[in-house]
Amino acid sequence: MNICLIGAGRIGVIHAKAVATQEQATLYSVVDCNPQAAEQLSDKHNAKNQTLDQAFDDNTIDAFIIASSTATHSELIERCAQIKKPVFCEKPIDLSVERAIACTKVVEQSGIVCMIGFNRRFDPNIASLKNKINENLIGSVQSLLINSRDPEPPAIEYIATSGGLFYDMMIHDFDMACWLLNDKPNKIYVAASTVDEGIAGCGDVDTASVILTTKSGAIATIINGRQSAFGYDQRIEVFGQTGMLQVQNVLEDNVVLSNAQGINQAKAKNFFMQRYVEAFHNELIHFIASIQTGTKPSVSIEDGLLAMQIAEAANQSLASGKAVDL
Repeated sequence: MNICLIGAGRIGVIHAKAVATQEQATLYSVVDCNPQAAEQLSDKHNAKNQTLDQAFDDNTIDAFIIASSTATHSELIERCAQIKKPVFCEKPIDLSVERAIACTKVVEQSGIVCMIGFNRRFDPNIASLKNKINENLIGSVQSLLINSRDPEPPAIEYIATSGGLFYDMMIHDFDMACWLLNDKPNKIYVAASTVDEGIAGCGDVDTASVILTTKSGAIATIINGRQSAFGYDQRIEVFGQTGMLQVQNVLEDNVVLSNAQGINQAKAKNFFMQRYVEAFHNELIHFIASIQTGTKPSVSIEDGLLAMQIAEAANQSLASGKAVDL
């Protein structure tokens, strides 16, 4: 299977590496608006360096991975739909819910395989947690707590165009909450603040707590932060009628030192490139399998749209200081 990668930035490099590990797929070409970045990544993986038009005119390409800037996502997804080629696209679909709705309709009408990059679903630890919930090991779920904090704030240039914390960061957790609870939220309330002056200057927040209520009665609490001194903080707690399930941080190593000075262990892995290596690998396998079998991927464009709609409601709640109905 020949795959074209659009986007040679940080996340594109990760996807290129994941493709390179697959016997059933080949990184056929790389496209990027930065010719130097495209050339560097294509040379590394012995792939072609193409322009966007060349890629979409090349019948040798079997599927596309979109890892370019968010503003390009919906247009590129639609171009894939027009030529009936499967596409994997990083989140979010767009920064406009209305535009994402229009894009979703195009995909549905085309019938192509379209998968959105919520990689955390494919992390072995989180996938195991989901299976245990489905096996009813803790009975009916009453509450869900998701902690997600980056090790350090992103560049201000990124903040200025990312759509804000709810679109570029917490959107993963919105998807995670819906997936783990197998439910959709009916109300959202946000409390947020900004510590970093640079982020404040962009009109964004860097610290946020969100409460989601659901039709089943379960309550999800999501806590996000742009900075964590002990590494990439990724923890989940699910509390049910008969017990509790937890996913703890994945540490740099699992050695624990106990002595007269106390008990010490390593900090959490540094960032998503280290923490979710297996997840990126596993989601690509799922994408390829969906193409080969012609089945809808477990993370569809509709899931991407739902997470966007929750993110938009979060912005509305933050602006009004009130809960917003979904």
